[in-house]
Amino acid sequence: MLGTATRKLGRETGERKALFRDLVGGLILHGKIETTLAKAKETKKIADAVIERALANDVHARRQVKRLIRDDKIVRRLFTEVVPRYQRGRGGYTRLVRSRVRRGDAAEMAIVELLP
Repeated sequence: MLGTATRKLGRETGERKALFRDLVGGLILHGKIETTLAKAKETKKIADAVIERALANDVHARRQVKRLIRDDKIVRRLFTEVVPRYQRGRGGYTRLVRSRVRRGDAAEMAIVELLP
């Protein structure tokens, strides 16, 4: 799920994995997150891969998803609420919308949201 061709974002491997774990978890839990554009693009790729894996809806898929998202509440929500919406299984589970320029450091911000 965390492939080799990812943006490094100036972070070490463990810190980067933790960052994306939290971003994907927040996306599943809340349905929408706002972050910088670079983080949003990577989060979208990882979230789509997690949802695609979860569509199998079996024990193996649950264990693979649990490797990335360790919070039981988020995994339960993924399998009970999010996955049933995407049973058609054709991809495109998330949307990335550029939102604004952040004050202070002028970073481009984007919203990543789960599609209905």
